[in-house]
Amino acid sequence: MKNLFVFLIPIVFISFLYAQENTTQELCKIKTDDRSGKPMLVGFCTKEILLSDTNFSVWFLNEFNKYVPDKNILNMIKLDEIKIVCIQGTWCSDSRREVPRFFKILYELNYDLENLTMICVDRKKQADNIDVDQFVIEKVPTFIFYKDDSELGRIIETPKNTLEIDLLEILLGEAP
Repeated sequence: MKNLFVFLIPIVFISFLYAQENTTQELCKIKTDDRSGKPMLVGFCTKEILLSDTNFSVWFLNEFNKYVPDKNILNMIKLDEIKIVCIQGTWCSDSRREVPRFFKILYELNYDLENLTMICVDRKKQADNIDVDQFVIEKVPTFIFYKDDSELGRIIETPKNTLEIDLLEILLGEAP
């Protein structure tokens, strides 16, 4: 019986890893951008997916590492009970700049990424099998902040001030 248990543990573990790997692959697809001919992600995404391919990890890590958020502003931001939806295009220069910076802020705030939904869209602002229209996206990236299922505000394309200042204004109810 003990030998059977020792034999089954690796099989269960490998099965679990295989299932997670397949789930990750189903989340986001790499497609070719018709305009640039370069790869782009389309679908539900995670930071890990962005980091798993050099087509995306190079620009992500570059912006993430060089961005220094204002610590004084970060100390005033409380993201408890805040859910975030990020719609981005990996083909978009604004997304390639702002999304890694936004992740840096979330990292500094120890934000639980389970409360973040990230969707990568094509140039038509669409993603396979995802109703992106419900978010009314005009430009990417768009960061949408929710509390108790009510939208608090958005940062669209580029911040008016900085990401952290705009985020604080949204949380304080001061955003236009």
